[in-house]
Amino acid sequence: MQILAGLDFSWLLLSWLLALAVLVHGQLQSGFISIDCGSPKDHSFTDDVTGISYSSDDQFISTGVNVNIDNSFMYDGIPQPLSDVRSFPQGSRNCYNLTLSGTIGRKFLIRALFLYGNYDRKNQVPQFDLYLGVNLWYSVKFSNASHFVSTEIINLAESSSIYVCLINIGLGTPFISGLELRPLNASVYNTDSGSLLLFERLDVGVMTGNQSIRDRDDVYDRIWSPYTSPNWISLNTSSVVDGSGDGYRAPPMVMKTAVRPANGNGSLELYWNPTDSTLQYYIFMYFAELEKLQSNQSRKLSISINGSPLLGSFVPRYLYTTTISNSSSLSRNELRVSIFKTTDSTLPPILNAIEVYVVKQFPESPTYRGDVDAIMSIRWTYRVDKNWVGDPCGPRNYSWEGLNCSYSGSDSPRIIALNLSSSGLTGEIIASIASLTSIQSLDLSNNSLSGQVPDFLSQLTSLRFLNLKGNQLTGYVPDILIERSNDGSLTLSVDSHNICASGSCKKGKNIVIPLVASVTSALVLLIILIILWRLKSTRQPAIESGVLSNREGSFLASKSQQFTYAEIVNITNNFQKAIGKGGFGTVYHGYLKDGSQVAVKMLSQSSSQGSKEFRTEAELLMRVHHRNLASFIGYCDEGGNMALIYEYMAKGNLKEYLSDTNANVLSWERRLQIAIDAAQGLEYLHSGCKPPIIHRDVKTANILLSEALEAKIADFGLSKVFPNDGFSHVLTQVMGTPGYLDPEYYVSSKLNEKSDVFSFGIVLLELITGQPPIIKSSESVHIIQWVGNMLERGEIRNIVDPRLQGDFDINSIWKATEIAIACTPSTSIRRPTMNYVLTELKDCLAIEAARDRSSVLKEDHGITLVNSTEMFLVDHGSITGPVPR
Repeated sequence: MQILAGLDFSWLLLSWLLALAVLVHGQLQSGFISIDCGSPKDHSFTDDVTGISYSSDDQFISTGVNVNIDNSFMYDGIPQPLSDVRSFPQGSRNCYNLTLSGTIGRKFLIRALFLYGNYDRKNQVPQFDLYLGVNLWYSVKFSNASHFVSTEIINLAESSSIYVCLINIGLGTPFISGLELRPLNASVYNTDSGSLLLFERLDVGVMTGNQSIRDRDDVYDRIWSPYTSPNWISLNTSSVVDGSGDGYRAPPMVMKTAVRPANGNGSLELYWNPTDSTLQYYIFMYFAELEKLQSNQSRKLSISINGSPLLGSFVPRYLYTTTISNSSSLSRNELRVSIFKTTDSTLPPILNAIEVYVVKQFPESPTYRGDVDAIMSIRWTYRVDKNWVGDPCGPRNYSWEGLNCSYSGSDSPRIIALNLSSSGLTGEIIASIASLTSIQSLDLSNNSLSGQVPDFLSQLTSLRFLNLKGNQLTGYVPDILIERSNDGSLTLSVDSHNICASGSCKKGKNIVIPLVASVTSALVLLIILIILWRLKSTRQPAIESGVLSNREGSFLASKSQQFTYAEIVNITNNFQKAIGKGGFGTVYHGYLKDGSQVAVKMLSQSSSQGSKEFRTEAELLMRVHHRNLASFIGYCDEGGNMALIYEYMAKGNLKEYLSDTNANVLSWERRLQIAIDAAQGLEYLHSGCKPPIIHRDVKTANILLSEALEAKIADFGLSKVFPNDGFSHVLTQVMGTPGYLDPEYYVSSKLNEKSDVFSFGIVLLELITGQPPIIKSSESVHIIQWVGNMLERGEIRNIVDPRLQGDFDINSIWKATEIAIACTPSTSIRRPTMNYVLTELKDCLAIEAARDRSSVLKEDHGITLVNSTEMFLVDHGSITGPVPR
């Protein structure tokens, strides 16, 4: 007898419906993502039977088309996620972006569902590949139009976003019916390496025929397939089997049934014939005694695989679940599991449930992190209208449109070519391009780029081709680029007005130049150069003061980002919903025409922060772009009405979240990730901007949180451009917030980037302790003094926010505290750079993520008895199941 995991539509849909019938409202959904792929935009529903809340996929992907399956495959009661699909006729790669808070270092069950159902009316089943990030998860194939495929994988997330990508391999249009993500903890379903692909998950001894079990009490939403044999006898109990002490937490409905061999002296055996002898397996077996044994009865069992003993002797506990698994992977031509009674046992062996997984190795590396940050900055700055989702260079040979990448062994891929010709780019050439240090070809031609050809392009030593033609660039080409063009190491294409350097214009080798023949043209060019020189000299003081303004005092900005006051009124629905208030005025919630949510900051006439600070913030936000800085949408400068428009951050600011009045307690891991996000934003301002920028008001109230609790630095009204003139500081009026203010800056008025480092150290202490900068009791105490007093007494645990309830790795806490202390000496020279702080914080997160909370009961001959709390991943493609003997 064989079990086929890939079955026809009729049986599987019946099984699906029956599985839904065992679920009730109230299904545990903390952190669940349940997507009905192909449903209408903004559509959401709660399944009447399961209680699981589903949403449309428009917030997770921007490509593809929604289509219903053919009516001949529709009938009353069909599960809604299977009644429609999202199809991807355009592009070779289309990716879903699944993001949850605290993603890095966590395990997830990801389940993908596919039912072709002749949705395209071609009656030709496609074949395509499914990728998780940059690695192949599963090759999706169908035997016919009614073949339903479900595949699950358990994966450890290594980034804040999980990308599920469908790849067109030329054998039909990819599509998907549903996508589900279930968070797990890190203590179970462990492997030596790789992820786990579900091979089989069987509820043995179940008495309900073909009904799959999706038990409401299974906190991981596992689906268990029924399985029995004529050679087995089923056992069951009406009592509840306790699985709470077992980390895998097999649901009671599954554990209340079991099997034993019909021959009382026989054994329970299951075997598989793998199609690939190199496949590696992990097996998880669930045991619970269902019979109350008499004093003269005993049930002891042992387990072997292919005749090799894995567990010598084991006694199942009465009405209590124990999970047994192999601690290292198994690789066999035949896989045979034997469970038999020991010589001193009076009763035959039992088995309640079993899971078998295939190890899925993920050998490909994601794109080099520096290149990813750079290209994301380019994408958001220029609002690149391309399908740029997922990893820029992966999967291999499916890089983003306009990108070419190099792949070298196990090293991370690098971006070596970027073609954004005719892409509608506006504004200046941004500094993020300089971070693409391996780039060999850069084509920015036929756009509307303005400003000068930046010097940082000269630092790209690998650059061999640079095309800047067809833009509105002015000034001159840096001498190094001219020299490299002349010696043949660089092919350079620019317009004629861009090649003036050191007061002379000359045609260099390999430079494409429309020749200017007339004296009149030469005179015009000379006049333009004089005007540009005068504009540059008059703008310099404004740059040093942190404000770029024209003679009328109105801040300079792209017209595409300018809104009228009437538009602001419409966006905010006549300022209906206020979501914040500060010295500048009030912040309102609003919607753009495309439905995007925004925050609109209005300058109050009575504001203590005047138009100068407002314009400073606008200028800076139009120049700086980073995923950990609040994104700037636009501005209004109409008469006395001034407003700045930002992306909406749904969770407010960090100060509110750390308040003891907030019922949502941030875990230590999430606090570390927030600290890293904020540190990345500051590190970009200090090191990624030329000239550097000092924020001057780093505090928890200016760290905003997205729906996924990703952090972004906001409020640049007090920010200061740090001149690139070799000086260690600038003298400026002291600005900032008490409690966060750098004492050296306060006393001396000398400002440098280490002032931000001090303020960040205070933020870090707040994250550790849950205390404000000024702790008020009988007398006000600064948080630095309070922490110092505690540490002198060795009371490290007493400084930690009590709301964490001890759920942290103490070594991670110690290291974070040391970083915070290092940031807060009274003199700036003793403080580290933000780059160093960021590196150390990532080490803190790694320590916390590696914390093992598992409870190991016993290890014997490579078998581990563990408390089970995790999930698995399933593939119901076309795999042959076990055969009982």
